[in-house]
Amino acid sequence: MYDIRHTKYEIRPTKYTAGFSLIEVLIAVVLVGLAVAALVGAGRAFTIANASGADLSTAEFLIEQIRERTTLLSFDDLNGFAGGSPFSPPISADGSPLNDFAAFTQQVTVENVNAANFEQVVPGPSDFVRVTVRVLLNSREISSVRWIRARY
Repeated sequence: MYDIRHTKYEIRPTKYTAGFSLIEVLIAVVLVGLAVAALVGAGRAFTIANASGADLSTAEFLIEQIRERTTLLSFDDLNGFAGGSPFSPPISADGSPLNDFAAFTQQVTVENVNAANFEQVVPGPSDFVRVTVRVLLNSREISSVRWIRARY
């Protein structure tokens, strides 16, 4: 058995074990400051990315509303549909205004295209049209889509 009372170990503070030096404290403060600055910057970047994603999602929703609207219209009514001014506020598939999205604008273009080459626009009537929808947020384009519609 050992008796702790008779042990003669003694811990004496030396000049190197008295505490943290000023340089160690300054380095720790700088490291913590850099970590906090990085977290603040990352939070800002995540917020911007989230807002951009929400705008893109809304733009795709508004494009889909026009796509459904053009599906409901007869082929001959498509040219008259696109001939008007941009839709601001945007419209839904049934043509009613979507006032909650007033900052967005839908621009619709319908062009007659060549049956053999959908990239070639023809002036006269055609059995194929190319519908282009652009969605703008405060005059800045967010998304655009094109599709072909055939007379059937």
